[in-house]
Amino acid sequence: MTDPTQSDDDDSMREVVERSRSGAPAVGEAVRDRFSSDEVFQRIIAAADEEVTSGSRELFFSGLAAGLAITITFMLYASLTAATDSHPILSVLLYPLGFIYIIIGGYQLYTENTLPPVALTLERLASVPTLLRHWLIVLAGNFTGGAIGALVLSYGGVFSGDTVAAATYISSSGFDVPFWPLFFKAAMAGLIVAGVVWVGFASTDSFTRLAVVYLAFLAIPLGNLYHVVVSFTEVLYLIFAESLGQYSGAVGLYDGLVGFVLPVLLGNTLGGIVLVTLVNYFQTSEERLEEARFEGMSRRLTVPEWVFGRAAGRSYVPILDATEAALFAGEGYRVMVPITNPRTDGPIVELAARLASSHEEGVVHIVHVVQTPERMSLSSGDAGRRIADVSAEGMRNLRSTAAAHDVEVSTSTVVSHHSFGEVFNMARRTRPDAVLMGWGDDQLWSAARAERPIDELTNQLPCDFLILNEHELDTSRILIPTSGGPDSALSAEVAKVLAETAGAEVSLLHVVDGAEDRSRGEAFLAAWAEKHGLSDAELVVDDGGDVEAGIARAAADKTLVIIGATEKGLLSRLVSNSLHLDVINDVDASVLLTERPSSRSLRERLFGSGRRATDLSRGVEREPGRSEGADVRSSGGRRGDDANGGADDGTGGGPAPGTGDGPAPGTGGGPAPGNGRDDAGDELSDERPNHDDAYVVDHENADEEASADRDDDGDGR
Repeated sequence: MTDPTQSDDDDSMREVVERSRSGAPAVGEAVRDRFSSDEVFQRIIAAADEEVTSGSRELFFSGLAAGLAITITFMLYASLTAATDSHPILSVLLYPLGFIYIIIGGYQLYTENTLPPVALTLERLASVPTLLRHWLIVLAGNFTGGAIGALVLSYGGVFSGDTVAAATYISSSGFDVPFWPLFFKAAMAGLIVAGVVWVGFASTDSFTRLAVVYLAFLAIPLGNLYHVVVSFTEVLYLIFAESLGQYSGAVGLYDGLVGFVLPVLLGNTLGGIVLVTLVNYFQTSEERLEEARFEGMSRRLTVPEWVFGRAAGRSYVPILDATEAALFAGEGYRVMVPITNPRTDGPIVELAARLASSHEEGVVHIVHVVQTPERMSLSSGDAGRRIADVSAEGMRNLRSTAAAHDVEVSTSTVVSHHSFGEVFNMARRTRPDAVLMGWGDDQLWSAARAERPIDELTNQLPCDFLILNEHELDTSRILIPTSGGPDSALSAEVAKVLAETAGAEVSLLHVVDGAEDRSRGEAFLAAWAEKHGLSDAELVVDDGGDVEAGIARAAADKTLVIIGATEKGLLSRLVSNSLHLDVINDVDASVLLTERPSSRSLRERLFGSGRRATDLSRGVEREPGRSEGADVRSSGGRRGDDANGGADDGTGGGPAPGTGDGPAPGTGGGPAPGNGRDDAGDELSDERPNHDDAYVVDHENADEEASADRDDDGDGR
């Protein structure tokens, strides 16, 4: 029998070991002297996230520094070969020095610092295009540094006498190796380098890490293996030496790159990815990332995002850091309002406040997006802080506008080089229930969806999006064109709120193909109105068969048209030449585009027909379970996850958002910036931004002061 005392002791020891994984144990408890495979994998993912979210300039110059360091390896290899009369051991003793410089210096070297992002991509936390971009930039930097080094070694006269002969001998030896043996020799080198990455992250002290790096890279020359950056440097050195008359062989740049460097590049890549990264990835447990994620949120990229998108880093590094988590935790229904001009965007904020006011704990989050020139650096935070201070003061009136509708108000400023993408980044980070924003009249595009056309193929909206084309907003007479679907359902929810809070008159429009379908259309529209709580709305059936013309006719005396995003796929819209913006130009009313998150397949995103339901009495075009969003009428709190499901509104027509005065949602080139707290701990500021693209400040102090002033005046909640 099992001794109960022994069992309890075993459980206690296991508990002690488990606690030691995440921090220092209490006195007397055990501390493991090594990381588990799961913990090693998490450390690699964290480092990879930092790498792939670096700016292009930082990546290139880090790669350039690594290429120059590789020159040291080549120089010492050739010098010791000449000094030791090609001794097989002594000549390679200093070969690893350049690699040690790279690893200790944190430079980007292809096959070494570049392989961890593969793990990030396997976890669907970075897209394949992001991985390829990272590789290309780093490799370009490595090759540029190697080229500069080869130029200095040859034309600078660094090599002379026997060293020149040794250098040309080492550089030319790889040309005698056939393609496939060269490829597999490079694959073994890739295995060694990727193994260094894994063991380096598993090491707990610098001496062990240094010893592993030295011995591992020493194995490359001892095993007669090849590294792509060293090989590229050798090829260029041979070409330069030939031009100086120091080498008599005929080496062309094309032959050197295609016949020598290319198989080494492919071998290094395959060896690192397949033999180490994949093996180590699949030997870790399914729970390897749970400690690094927030419960209830899945942040993996969708398959289209993963294959075609540009996103990276949003999943592992939490979208909400500790301060943001505290800021947004426990809120009710929250509407995020990106603005570009605090003086003119009051109507949009007021509409958002009306939507939020239909909930017991409604919140309006006003985000002032300020686009700065590319040449302005945001890494120090000084420029961003000055802009944010002015922005906080400028949003004073907007706080009052929103608070007048008895909702909580929070404000933030985003200073970025790419304002368009930061709207989407902010929505992903702060997880609102809806985003309400404006577009510019002079910069519309014909997507008829919330995203830009290419982003439509690669991304899923994080929440409901409402996009308004006009600042001078009149909600007194509303028209909703519909043929069913989740997006027109969102339109109905918005209209119902406006009817209750602003006394809006609502009309519903359904377009059928002919007079013979009118009775069926009337039945459909009546059932749809009843289902969405708009029984008092005026019902209009147009039998002209042209959706856009029908909208123009019905909107003649209306002040606001609310249209759901189109269901048609991108290529279907292009081929049919449909969904031009004529309907926007033909109506005098403001237009509000509504879209719910959709899990449409790539095929549907490209080729979806957008056809109306054949059974008009059903009132929906796809399975209702395939699409869901936040009910702007409900008070059940916020969603914890991305909404899923299917069809967009089936009207067959609808305007498309543009950028103009108000940025539209899109996908940025990386994760959103991080936030920190200032010394006082009151107002969030960007003391530790992730990159140089954006600076974010949440104006807690100003919001609290405005709230206190309202309470003192007796107008607060």
